[in-house]
Amino acid sequence: MTRVEAPVPVSDPTEAVAEDAAIVADVLDRPSSRRRSLRVPVVSYLVTVFVLITLNFALPRLMPGDPIDALLALGSPTFATSPETRETLVRYYDLDGSTAEQYVHYLGRLAQGDLGVSTTTNKPITAELGGRVAWSFLLMVTAMAISLLIGIPTGVHSGWHRGKRVDRSLLSFFLSIQNLPIYLVGAVVFVVFAAKLGLFPSTGAESNFDVYSGLGRVLDIGRHLILPSLLLAFDFATYQYLVMRSSMVSELGSDYLLAGRAKGLTQRRLKYRYAGRNALLPVVTVIGLQFGIAITSIVFIERIFSYPGVAGYMLEAVGNRNYPAMQGAFLVLTLTVVTANLLVDLVYRRLDPRTAT
Repeated sequence: MTRVEAPVPVSDPTEAVAEDAAIVADVLDRPSSRRRSLRVPVVSYLVTVFVLITLNFALPRLMPGDPIDALLALGSPTFATSPETRETLVRYYDLDGSTAEQYVHYLGRLAQGDLGVSTTTNKPITAELGGRVAWSFLLMVTAMAISLLIGIPTGVHSGWHRGKRVDRSLLSFFLSIQNLPIYLVGAVVFVVFAAKLGLFPSTGAESNFDVYSGLGRVLDIGRHLILPSLLLAFDFATYQYLVMRSSMVSELGSDYLLAGRAKGLTQRRLKYRYAGRNALLPVVTVIGLQFGIAITSIVFIERIFSYPGVAGYMLEAVGNRNYPAMQGAFLVLTLTVVTANLLVDLVYRRLDPRTAT
């Protein structure tokens, strides 16, 4: 008689997957793992900031000329030929020591929140930059908010209807915008809507001679903000749309969408709640990168509309070889970019915990 052996129990694959997921979740939920996942980007951020501070000090000094030459140049309002005057100014602006001594002095003042004194206006850089930082921040945040409202929904809709008329139309529109230089578009918009038609203010961030308060001032600032913010927003929205559309297209054949359709879920829910949400991760990375790209765009926009932001201030400082002003403006812009990338990195790690391991 042949002996029949008892069948070996086979584990359920779904139970194995659930156990693996539980193990991964347990690892990610451990305090040590969370601290380690936060320590890496924070340390990288601090190292990057130190490197930028050093470059911030070195780059202006690598340019030809110096602030005193620009201040006492022939034809300037402060023209002077006296060697005693030059020596006095060199000592006053702490340019008489060696490069290493100036660097140590710069770090010491920076640790105290002192950005120095402008060589052209003799005013503290912190006072001159204070209002300009607020205007640039308002412009950038407004433009980014508008771009998200434009780029993400259109990218979702276009990718969901890939190959159809609406997709071809949107793709052609955004590709056309991408290939147009922002300084050219800005100049055309300025001439047509501000100079010719007079629909929007042509310069500044608010009216200089009209007294506004409360809601009136808010509306006045908003009128000055419309054209610059829309130009910058469409510059942002182009890349957001292209990345969102590409990410949506990659999600169209996913199993969870087939399962959702089998369950009878609505197209709107599948498009935005499921496919759109999963396709959003690459756009988060793009948003962080755009803060760095925005510096170039915002320089042109602030110059075209005479917007009193940090970028225009930096260009004026470069022309005058104003070391403290250049250092202050460059530091504000680079810290904004690096901090935005750190926040995006932390948000990405929160949305996708696998990147934190």
